[in-house]
Amino acid sequence: QVQLVESGGRLVRAGDSLRLSCASSGRTFDRYTMGWFRQTPGSEREFVAAIFSHGGSTYSDSVKDRFIVSADNAKNTVFLQMASLKPEDTAVYYCNVRDMRRMYDYWGQGTQVTVSS
Repeated sequence: QVQLVESGGRLVRAGDSLRLSCASSGRTFDRYTMGWFRQTPGSEREFVAAIFSHGGSTYSDSVKDRFIVSADNAKNTVFLQMASLKPEDTAVYYCNVRDMRRMYDYWGQGTQVTVSS
């Protein structure tokens, strides 16, 4: 099993920056992605950003010029550095680890980010 614990979500103002963290523990994988999704009430969970175990990262178009995903492999932690936040970034942000061999997803409990205008 994998346990994911997010932190860092809070209320900020438009234009502010914020960093989310997600600590992973438990099972490890040789091929995986670690990243972030977000969800607002009544909407489906949407992809935000992810980093690949073999290198590289990918972003949704809505955040790619403002957010940076990174990882500290020694601490099994993934970060999401968010800049120039907008009210439409308001959502619950979920940490995700995908086992690329089994195509199985693990999820954290979510952390609320609220951006006021």
